[in-house]
Amino acid sequence: MLRYLTERLPMMVTPRWVRNRIQPIAVRDVLYYLTEAATLPEGAGGAFDVGGPDVLTYLQMMRGYAEVAQLPRRLIVPVPVLTPWLSAQWVNLVTPVPRAIAVPLMESLINDVVCRDHAIADLIPDPPAGLTGYRQAVTLALRKIRDLDVPTRWSDAHPPGAPSDPLPTDPDWSGGSLYRDVRQRHTDADPATLWQVIEAIGGENGWYSFPLAWSLRGWIDRLAGGAGLGRGRRDPHRLHEGEALDWWRVERLERPRLLRLRAEMRVPGRAWLELAVEPDGPGATYYQRALFEPHGLAGHLYWKSIAPFHAAIFGGMARNITGAAESARA
Repeated sequence: MLRYLTERLPMMVTPRWVRNRIQPIAVRDVLYYLTEAATLPEGAGGAFDVGGPDVLTYLQMMRGYAEVAQLPRRLIVPVPVLTPWLSAQWVNLVTPVPRAIAVPLMESLINDVVCRDHAIADLIPDPPAGLTGYRQAVTLALRKIRDLDVPTRWSDAHPPGAPSDPLPTDPDWSGGSLYRDVRQRHTDADPATLWQVIEAIGGENGWYSFPLAWSLRGWIDRLAGGAGLGRGRRDPHRLHEGEALDWWRVERLERPRLLRLRAEMRVPGRAWLELAVEPDGPGATYYQRALFEPHGLAGHLYWKSIAPFHAAIFGGMARNITGAAESARA
């Protein structure tokens, strides 16, 4: 909840509970205590408080998150009039956290949550590397989210999903902010011909949709100090991992199945474009996925501002790539 609030709101008017104290603990340390507790002898039970090494206010946690996530400093103004119920409605409005969770969570924030003692150490010593500090835990969590939300391959991409996708049992609000535009089309062209069209994309061959929009976006990127479309491609037919392709970088190439490009244009976030081929009877199925991981509020606004053009740009790309493969086959 704090993550979404901090990412999406550069300025917040908050209840006075933001100055209440909490002793956050990393999930990995909770799991350590649980697994060690399972090895204790019979009768060595009790109720114990566990917490991390830092005692912070919610205000410090939000500002600390912003620093670790490399967001601009957040302006947070506490006021005495917002009730936990009103705060929960606001959280439900601006974050994907469901109201059923937001309301009881907000009601609990009026209390300090700090360990009364560290008696657990009499039975279970601290983890060998020590308890995980708040900023280190945030760093590890953000790294894990990035690894989970940027799929590395298209194998089994349709049910049950890519191996690196969030588990189906996770709520959809727990996997982080990642926008997707997904397309697929069947074509009578054989997989090899379809792959030839995919690998030849960009440069003088173009991007198979709305050339004016691509050119305009390229000029805007150049004016902002980015690469634009001027880098082109080295070879008109073959690509290599790591090379530049217009404003993209070839991040993954699994010939003749998957091409993943990472954007190097100036955008408030990180973007990828994946093009893939799967044999399908005498023809093939073309898969296309655009991914965008927003950085702060500007990233969310950026994606929503260009979303109305996706049908023309990404939909046209899918149609024209498969059409080019069918024409080449004919």
